[in-house]
Amino acid sequence: MKLVIDANIPAAEHCFGHFGTLTRVPGREINAAHLRDADALIVRSITQVNDQLLADIPVRFIGTCTIGTDHIDQAALAQRNIAFSSAPGCNAEAVVDYVLSSLLTLAERDGWALSERTVGIVGVGNVGRRLQARLTAMGVATLACDPPREEEGAEEGFHSLDALIERCDVLCLHTPLTREGPHATYQLLNAQRIEELAPGCVLLNAGRGDCVDGLALRSRLAGKGDISAILDVWEEEPDIDAGLCDLVSLATPHIAGHSLDGKLRGTWMIQQALARHCGRPSGLTFADICPPPALASLHLQHALPPEDALRLCMRAVYDVRRDHDALQRQTQHHGMRKGFDDCRANYPLRREFATLNVQLSGEAVALEGLLRGAGFNVIRKLSEQ
Repeated sequence: MKLVIDANIPAAEHCFGHFGTLTRVPGREINAAHLRDADALIVRSITQVNDQLLADIPVRFIGTCTIGTDHIDQAALAQRNIAFSSAPGCNAEAVVDYVLSSLLTLAERDGWALSERTVGIVGVGNVGRRLQARLTAMGVATLACDPPREEEGAEEGFHSLDALIERCDVLCLHTPLTREGPHATYQLLNAQRIEELAPGCVLLNAGRGDCVDGLALRSRLAGKGDISAILDVWEEEPDIDAGLCDLVSLATPHIAGHSLDGKLRGTWMIQQALARHCGRPSGLTFADICPPPALASLHLQHALPPEDALRLCMRAVYDVRRDHDALQRQTQHHGMRKGFDDCRANYPLRREFATLNVQLSGEAVALEGLLRGAGFNVIRKLSEQ
């Protein structure tokens, strides 16, 4: 079996080497010529799998090591009888880490407290559901909007997007990209809705870039300048709008889910799917490919203001400012397209909050609920239990 695999997929040899011969190709460069004699294709989100790529190739299995699937023409795969698998939820925890790190960084910079804000979550799937659970456990008020799930009747308590815009101080988008149908998300936040955002509102998009009208957002930021934006996803990636990039409070190159844990989990999930497709046992567990963290534990002994304690623990694991600064630096030196892609291709090692054991003793024991709610593994020192 010959497998063509995105060069940026970690642990590919460990996960797929026993299936056959691996050919590693940068994701944006994968084309039909690479697939002329391939049996399987394993990608991430930047490879567009469409009719042009699929024409006259022998591939029988395609997997994407990502949550999103809007880069995959699944109808075209079905017409060609090509098996397909994605990795839903693989990096959802990492995206939530990104959101919390970003909001607490902006709160510190601009002088407000997350605990005093109401956060609106648009899209309550793998990411949105986890974000709402963590914020609730941290004592932060949330409102959720998800029309498809509301119609299914599986959950209660949903609100309209317009209600979130009216009632929330922070608006977080975590929707897939759909261009048609009653719940299309293409430019879900259009010019009218961007204009309706209240002064002081924070807009965070870690879903899909095309869900926000970038020109309208740039106009609001450049004109009134009375809202803040945190963008990890953009229209026209990697040729993103440099003017908009300069105006947002935190700009990152589509890396919200780029933890090592999330990437490895996605690789492992597709390895499992390919093994099922081939009718052979996997024989590989996630623990087999996930290394221990460089920083395993942190000990807090004295009282800290709650959000200062959160920032201290979060930045021990992940600091979003590093990614914002890297994008600014790389795009200034190499231009937008190359700089954006270089940041992704050379992304530094990053772990998830859950890999850090936070030991508490003395007055710091009072922080247990907050830190556990934020996603850390909290351990009381024996003398405090």
